Amino acid sequence: MVSTKAPPSLLYMVKQVELVVRSHLDELVRPAGITALQYTSLTVLERHDGLSAAQLARDSFVTAQSIADLVRSLENRGLVQRERNPRNRRELLILLTDAGRELLERFTEPVRELEERMIRDLTSHQADQFRQALSKAWHSLS
Repeated sequence: MVSTKAPPSLLYMVKQVELVVRSHLDELVRPAGITALQYTSLTVLERHDGLSAAQLARDSFVTAQSIADLVRSLENRGLVQRERNPRNRRELLILLTDAGRELLERFTEPVRELEERMIRDLTSHQADQFRQALSKAWHSLS
């Protein structure tokens, strides 16, 4: 009997990939005592150091409410620090510390290997197309 069910929606498949990537990333960084969300926030700061909490929340894909606890936890571990914004003394900027940079360096290769594992069944050309398609999809919705 031939199935007449439609294939899974694109949104469903994207969510499934996100969930499995997050699960593997959580497992990867757990020995360092951090979560995938904390790791993501650290990588955001590595690319754009000195962000406000609102900017970090937006770029880390978490709510403004949850970023406060996340930053506090990272700060208690010495991975980030908060400093007053010299242009706006009422605003605190979140900065990556040397310890935060060292932690990220420790995971550069394992995270690269996870990314390679995710695309291992694709040709080089397909992997490039996949990256481009994801980038275009993100830009279309941003």
